Amino acid sequence: MVRGWLNKLYVVSGYLAAMFIALICLLVVSQVVLNLIDRMSTLITGTAVGLTIPSYADFTGFFLAAASFLALAYTLREGGHIRVTLVIGNLPTVIRRFFEIWCLGVATSITCYFTYYTARLVWESYSYNDLSAGMIAVPIWIPQCAMLMGLVILAIALLDELVAILSGRPASYADKGEKLLESDNELEELPTESGS
Repeated sequence: MVRGWLNKLYVVSGYLAAMFIALICLLVVSQVVLNLIDRMSTLITGTAVGLTIPSYADFTGFFLAAASFLALAYTLREGGHIRVTLVIGNLPTVIRRFFEIWCLGVATSITCYFTYYTARLVWESYSYNDLSAGMIAVPIWIPQCAMLMGLVILAIALLDELVAILSGRPASYADKGEKLLESDNELEELPTESGS
């Protein structure tokens, strides 16, 4: 039951990250269209209309931070993070397991430390009512909450992987990363056509 909830948490986090990327695209394309309308107005009437999305650069930055942090746990589970599989994959099973435990332990510790201080930063921003400096003053704790949420989910995912390795199960990303490496090797082995 817990496994199902955790898997859903990671997938929802990935979907939220994708949603924020889509919002970035929507904002940028909308601003480009407004700039084109402004340019056409200048060419036709000699005067710009002055169309703009207020604080769109700030919002795209907030959305990028949210997408980056919310995607971390999902990417870890899918084997998308950069790992040294070339080295680890050639180690004996016992030594490989030790390195996996060490790496996950260090990563979990660093992520928990970062999560704690990010939570303090969010609380401080909320307490002092910090606002963004753009045309639209956004309480800065709101975009920071997305960052904090991504870090909390990443800490849970790393702890989940660490518990799996310590209990003798393989990490969720191990098979996926190895399959990706195998598919890359298969692509390299494909015969090339000679130009005769």
